[in-house]
Amino acid sequence: MPLVFPSPGDPVPHFAACTGGHPAFRFDTVAGRYVVLSFLGTLRNPAMRSAVHHIVERHRGWFDDRRACFFGVSVDPVDEREGALADSMPGIRFFRDFDRAVSKLYGVIDGDSANFRYRPMTLVLDHRLRVLAVIPVDPDGRHNTEFDACVAGLPALAPETAAPVLNVPGVFEEDFCRHLIAHFERSGARSSGIMEHADGMTTEFIDDRHKKRRDVLVTEAELKEEIGARLLRRLVPAISQAFQFQATRIERYLLACYAAEEGGFFSPHRDNTTPATAHRRIAVTINLNSDFDGGDLVFPEFGPRSYRAPVGGAVVFSCSLMHQVVPVRRGRRFAFLPFLHDEAAEQVRLANEKFLSDAIINRNISGGNAG
Repeated sequence: MPLVFPSPGDPVPHFAACTGGHPAFRFDTVAGRYVVLSFLGTLRNPAMRSAVHHIVERHRGWFDDRRACFFGVSVDPVDEREGALADSMPGIRFFRDFDRAVSKLYGVIDGDSANFRYRPMTLVLDHRLRVLAVIPVDPDGRHNTEFDACVAGLPALAPETAAPVLNVPGVFEEDFCRHLIAHFERSGARSSGIMEHADGMTTEFIDDRHKKRRDVLVTEAELKEEIGARLLRRLVPAISQAFQFQATRIERYLLACYAAEEGGFFSPHRDNTTPATAHRRIAVTINLNSDFDGGDLVFPEFGPRSYRAPVGGAVVFSCSLMHQVVPVRRGRRFAFLPFLHDEAAEQVRLANEKFLSDAIINRNISGGNAG
């Protein structure tokens, strides 16, 4: 029997679309809680108004952005003009899908722009954005009953599983960690931005709502050689053994600091979501100190468990995994934060370099120039 998308068990496709609070809200960043995604078409349809009113009003307390969140999808600009798409924080947002790109991606729309058929439905998704239930929105009103029954059957919290990360102790010696921290302290750190793609270019910009961190880019050839030698001898073989991936390239020799006095943190994100970062394969976090509280890695798709490497040790994971750095509550957390890729991914980087507003520094892990 053929599967019809979307079906229970399917992971849903990622996208970015306009909400009331963001011109390109990344839907994949809401993983880690239950998500209700309602394809409404137009709220001028009484059945659609009834469905969204029932979901939002009857279950308002559930949509707190911690346990669950709701997204409605409208393709009708009239809904915007009439004020029907107002977000309500926490937990209630509406996508303006006026070009119908999201609806087409999810297979709920057929036909051309002049004559199309919309199949309204509500998807209930788990903490990893996989479909739990598909509930059609029909004029007969069964949608509301089926939705209530689905929500009533959900466990209070999504089950926690171990994230697919690799812990590698002893990549840097403690003396070398102290040396790197001293280099950071005397080098003049700058505020760290996030990568966004807009108007055909990938650009780094500062956004304190999503990230507070200070960075130092290591440029000294001798120090790069010392770092690269340790990665090549101690980290690359472990990555090959665990992931069957042979890393040959490093992007950025970056020292970073999350400070409690600045409220240091990094909100949930993935590291390869723009054209100019699509080549990234492996993210590495090497902790350089331990005298801080908070500041640990969390992978929300797999539960609230936190991950912290010992001093000189690495936490290694795919750049496709959503992760965050929780706020530092005491002290300062210092870390070395490179990305690794291979020769095939290097060709992706070179092809996409035209999308990057500022040059990303790529080198062979052994220290030689890239390319």
